[in-house]
Amino acid sequence: MPTPAPRSRAARARAAKRWYVYLILCRSNAIYTGIALDVGARYAQHLAGTGARYTRANPPRRLLTRFVCPNQSVAGKLEAAIKRLPAAEKRKLVGTTGAAARKLLLD
Repeated sequence: MPTPAPRSRAARARAAKRWYVYLILCRSNAIYTGIALDVGARYAQHLAGTGARYTRANPPRRLLTRFVCPNQSVAGKLEAAIKRLPAAEKRKLVGTTGAAARKLLLD
């Protein structure tokens, strides 16, 4: 049986960083959900109009919350689960911790 190839240095470095899921309230009162390593820098991109296409058309009003995740995989799964929620349920997540959000949505 072949041994798995060792992970690249970049892959190990990426896996060691904390990923975040964040919620932004847009001017249209819609809630945008995304993931990033650096939420502050990503939010600045959204404000500058260089972030996601959605936030170029619906500019951000404010950052509602962010949830820390242990890796990119968990962040992506949490993001997908949050995007499936209606806006009222997304608003209820504001003020909860990342662990509570993961337990609620991923367990």
